[in-house]
Amino acid sequence: MAPADELDGADLREVLGSRRSERELSAGPLSDRQLAALLWSAQGVSAPTGARTSPSAGALYPLELYAVTPQEVLRYLPGDSSVQVRTDGTAKQRLASAMGGARASQAYAIIAVAGVAARSTGKYGERGVRYMWMEAGHATQNLLLAATAMGLGAVPIGAFDDEAVSETLGLPEGERPLYLVPVGHPAG
Repeated sequence: MAPADELDGADLREVLGSRRSERELSAGPLSDRQLAALLWSAQGVSAPTGARTSPSAGALYPLELYAVTPQEVLRYLPGDSSVQVRTDGTAKQRLASAMGGARASQAYAIIAVAGVAARSTGKYGERGVRYMWMEAGHATQNLLLAATAMGLGAVPIGAFDDEAVSETLGLPEGERPLYLVPVGHPAG
């Protein structure tokens, strides 16, 4: 089953009209299929050419995605829509703290969008940094729309402690966090 199968039957007009920033999210688990569909929607390979679900300047793809659940940190690998798994029972709690205890941090998963500016600046100079941020917006909007299509709630968060997020995710030198997106079932 392809990750996009979770999105079958979604009506784009309805999804666009009902997408809202949901801050009251339950800690109830998401299925592996739901997590796969969320990650795929943001950065998945959608064509045999390697093109992805969101646009990228020069097809350089400076973004990296991580999903943090109560048990683990998953690093998304777009090429085959798989994940690298790192068991970490405290990462989600540390991300919640890095977000200043935002209400939405109790959600089952927090998707982190990170970027490697050097992938774009080699071709575009300093403008490549701007492109990386634009791409983070494109990918995050796709993720938000996919969450809505599956009846989930999500909210993009840009206010967080960059150093704490980088440490929690184990980001290498040159990779920086851009967005955090708590995702879960709407509470109530």
